[in-house]
Amino acid sequence: MQPDSARSRSMEETRRRILDVALEALGRDPDASMADIAAAASVVRRTVYGHFPTRTDLVRTLAQQAADEMAAELGAASTSHDDPATAWADFVARVWPLTHRYRVLLALRRGEYGGDIHAVLEPVDQALARLVTRGQEVGEFGRHLPAGLLSQLAYGTVFTVADGHLAGETVDHRAAAVTSLLVLGVPEQRARALADGDA
Repeated sequence: MQPDSARSRSMEETRRRILDVALEALGRDPDASMADIAAAASVVRRTVYGHFPTRTDLVRTLAQQAADEMAAELGAASTSHDDPATAWADFVARVWPLTHRYRVLLALRRGEYGGDIHAVLEPVDQALARLVTRGQEVGEFGRHLPAGLLSQLAYGTVFTVADGHLAGETVDHRAAAVTSLLVLGVPEQRARALADGDA
């Protein structure tokens, strides 16, 4: 019989594998079922349901994982730079690998899980809005839209560029940083300098 600590470790490893596989499976097909995810994780459906009683629980857990990781990167970028535009460019560079990992959440956010995902990601949305507000107050970012809407538009652009990368286009985090900074109202020359770390 397995000791409790070994059993707990094994259960946590299985849970982690299910989450990782779910991200891949849902990334390929946002309509992937719990049975599809179980098969991809090489476990029975009962095991998946033992960790996540409903598909909503699974999606909510993935969203929370994304929110925690993105919030950590945004916090690190914001505290490392006083200048909001520099902080934004740094955040894009830090979050770039996560855009590939969590891109499926954008598709799911537009569907039946929208309310759940929005609620979990709201702290990140608010932090982004605060950063954009700071940028507007010091004249770095445009005032053509309210900060909350502008931050979401610019952030969504990063994911759009990431999707272009997945489609075979040759782009990197610098392209995403420049594009999102342009959306924020930063002049192109400065946006390019910020993306290159030369500003």
